[in-house]
Amino acid sequence: MVSTAIELLQDPNVQWILIASVLLGISSGVLGSFSYLRKQSLMGDALAHAALPGVCIAFMLTGSKSILFFLIGAAVAGLIATFGIGYITRHSRIKQDAALGIVLSVFFGLGIVLLTQIQHSDSGNQSGLDKFLFGQAAGMVRSDVITMAIVSCLLVGACALLYKEFKLLSFDPGFARGLGLPVAFLDQLMMFLIVVAVVVGIQAVGVVLMAAMLITPAVSARYWTERLGVMVALSGLFGGLSGMIGTLISTADDHLPTGPLSVLAATSLFVLSVLFAPKRGVVSKLLLRASVKRQTKAEIQSRPVERGGTA
Repeated sequence: MVSTAIELLQDPNVQWILIASVLLGISSGVLGSFSYLRKQSLMGDALAHAALPGVCIAFMLTGSKSILFFLIGAAVAGLIATFGIGYITRHSRIKQDAALGIVLSVFFGLGIVLLTQIQHSDSGNQSGLDKFLFGQAAGMVRSDVITMAIVSCLLVGACALLYKEFKLLSFDPGFARGLGLPVAFLDQLMMFLIVVAVVVGIQAVGVVLMAAMLITPAVSARYWTERLGVMVALSGLFGGLSGMIGTLISTADDHLPTGPLSVLAATSLFVLSVLFAPKRGVVSKLLLRASVKRQTKAEIQSRPVERGGTA
């Protein structure tokens, strides 16, 4: 398998897919860190499912499978979903988690209806839009990969430029508002960046699994550090590694999809983090507990025995 993967990596198309998967993992991990810290882990899932009807409508209007048109359609649908979630939360007693579930179900149901309609149309067999449910990285052409690479770099660059603002927004939005920062605008901007990350990733990972690429690397990174900057860097690293591992394994076997393998790789890194991360890992806690027990037992045994009785 290893030798086969090395031979296939010499193919320029495989190299492009590998670069796109790594950059997608990095950008998803970086953005997912802020989403996770703001306790909006389901936001990526909702926006990923909301992007499906946008993709379908873009195809129905243009008849083209261009990722640029899909990006526009899915971005519009994602922004509508974002405003819908905010409107429901602000103007009703429904909390955000319930609003996320409502919007996710409605948009995904609409997307499935539109997808079924397209599949039964004259161009349905040629559309291949069902691949957006679970992703098909091998179906990407060079122009798609270039678009993904450019957008991923822009997402990471935006997070780097607005790092301090996003940091305040994640930990203390009230203090950020007191400093005069446009909290509402920054909140919508972050949601827009997540929408863009979801859109560029659904062709490789799919709408069903894209949320895992946003959140799993961030949760894994949280086990390793207490500092936000280190967490964001580690999350991007874990996301990039997941994309690389998924691509390499799928390259060695044509029957294995890249997107689900990348998600499984991210999950494996999460399990390793849960077990072996310093301080927070299960093994580290067990070792610390055993060390405390040994130290306590040694202290008890070293104490002099007090003799009872009175003079």
